[in-house]
Amino acid sequence: MKSSDILKENNKYLIQNYQRFPIQIVKGDGSYVWDSKGKKYLDFISGIAVNNLGHKNRKVNSAIVSQLDKMLHVSNLFVIKEQVDFAKELSESKKGFKSFFCNSGTEANEAAFKLARRWGVLNGERSTIVSFSGAFHGRTFGSLSATSPRKYKYGFYPLTPGFKNVEFNNIEKLSELVAKDKKIVAIIVEPIQGEAGVKFSNKKFLKKIEILCRKNNILFVLDEVQVGIGRTGRIFCHEHYNLKPDIITLAKALGGGLPCGAIMVNPRFADFLTPGSHGTTMGGNPLSMASGLASFKQISKPSFLLNVRDRGAFFLSELKKIAKSPKIKEARGLGLILAIEFNLQEDAKAFSSICLERGLLVLLTEKYNVRILPPLNVKVGEVKNALKIFKIALEEMND
Repeated sequence: MKSSDILKENNKYLIQNYQRFPIQIVKGDGSYVWDSKGKKYLDFISGIAVNNLGHKNRKVNSAIVSQLDKMLHVSNLFVIKEQVDFAKELSESKKGFKSFFCNSGTEANEAAFKLARRWGVLNGERSTIVSFSGAFHGRTFGSLSATSPRKYKYGFYPLTPGFKNVEFNNIEKLSELVAKDKKIVAIIVEPIQGEAGVKFSNKKFLKKIEILCRKNNILFVLDEVQVGIGRTGRIFCHEHYNLKPDIITLAKALGGGLPCGAIMVNPRFADFLTPGSHGTTMGGNPLSMASGLASFKQISKPSFLLNVRDRGAFFLSELKKIAKSPKIKEARGLGLILAIEFNLQEDAKAFSSICLERGLLVLLTEKYNVRILPPLNVKVGEVKNALKIFKIALEEMND
């Protein structure tokens, strides 16, 4: 089928709730994908931080094929060995923590909110959940209520009650709210706000949240849906900040390319989700577990994570050289989640479009930011090729 025909059928049969790239991706291998016309692209979107090992990873594909010969689904009415194996592996990275598996990031955050409120009922009848400006926690009603940008909320009011929002990185405002509102049961924060354009939480701010939570018997929840599972060069992003969360929410890369989300919970709080209080039909299915475990075992190796940090440091140092352009406000990143922030949104859009034309896929985020999410096993040569395209894009914009 011609690309023009598939686009017509896409518009005819699918609800148009996505602004899609005008290309059809038909295959991938490593850090590259190909469209229906045979054009090759460096994939520095990675399925929005899902394909952390790139495309066609041999061990992940082998695990999926092996599981296909056993079963795809059995439901959580039964013990699922693949779940146990994956949860055990995750617990090795966060000693003693217990896991609940679901299908996505928004489901993981919903599970965290439900657990927090269930715990809050028995701890002073507290239910208020605090999040921050710029935050993106998902699109279901609870997660959307914790999400800040109005564009995601437009047309969906009234949202779920019991959520309050504080200015990101504002320690004073947060301290004032905690002192005033004695019904706060949990505070949720992204160590790095990916959707907002790779915006960093201040280290002192994160530590202050942890201290406030400890002093006021509040659950400390870290949303690592995008920045967890090796993306920053550590298994969990919060390891860079020496934090001790009560709940961690995960998804995206967790399933090795298949739908998978999870919460990891301090054992002090894990058992507040009792039988019947929460569940999922498809979450933690054997196929996603097999794929996720095969991916996680590769990513969690210290030598692999060191390579991510080294690649990221090199990439960021080169981006900072490019960022000397008067069109660019800043280049920033940690590990292999990076961004270039432009002064004008039309420049950010033009830059992204030229990258696409030149065979490089990047994400335009919040109008001014170009988000860069290469596979974690990206080669140095591939990073250098991307940098060449970035330089060409800036040159063409200056012509």
